[in-house]
Amino acid sequence: MTALDDITGLVLAGGRGTRMGHVDKGLQAFRGASMAQHVMRRLAPQVGALAINANQNLATYAGFGVPVWPDRLTGFEGPLAGLATGMASCATPLLVTAPCDSPFLPPDLVARLHQALTAEGADLALAETVEPGPDGAPRIQPQPVFALVRTAALPRLEAYLAGGGRRMDGWYAGITVARVRFDDAGAFRNINTLDELRQCEPE
Repeated sequence: MTALDDITGLVLAGGRGTRMGHVDKGLQAFRGASMAQHVMRRLAPQVGALAINANQNLATYAGFGVPVWPDRLTGFEGPLAGLATGMASCATPLLVTAPCDSPFLPPDLVARLHQALTAEGADLALAETVEPGPDGAPRIQPQPVFALVRTAALPRLEAYLAGGGRRMDGWYAGITVARVRFDDAGAFRNINTLDELRQCEPE
């Protein structure tokens, strides 16, 4: 396993929160703290440094005690813009991302992603889960916002973004990708609406 000092954890909180009524999802209260703070607490023991990617309420996020990096691309361009910002801003050779609306992420997320990244000589490792498909049959579900990436791959990502690409997995054709299967799909659950937030509130 690499030294924790080689890895920066980035909480992706740069969206508009459209499905949650245009509120800042990362700042919504959940079990006594904001959702972003829950993600930070789970990610912190797994990395050497933390930062937040946000495009609004920057002073509030800065109050959490870690650097806040707004997208270098304007216009709320999605999580891939946040990934590029993190890769350009962090001082470590590796960056791992997790969204601000997924407070249950696994405690071994980074260790398992890094093991696969190293074993396969990959540029990026992402999590996958197995979930029921529309017909009820199990299907593999990629979780591309839970990814560990080598910051040296930034030029390839920037080229993809410059061409108008925004799909989180759209730049994978130009890099080597390792995929890691996690059994607990619930650990990757994201809370998209206020109703879902209320349903998850009880311990």
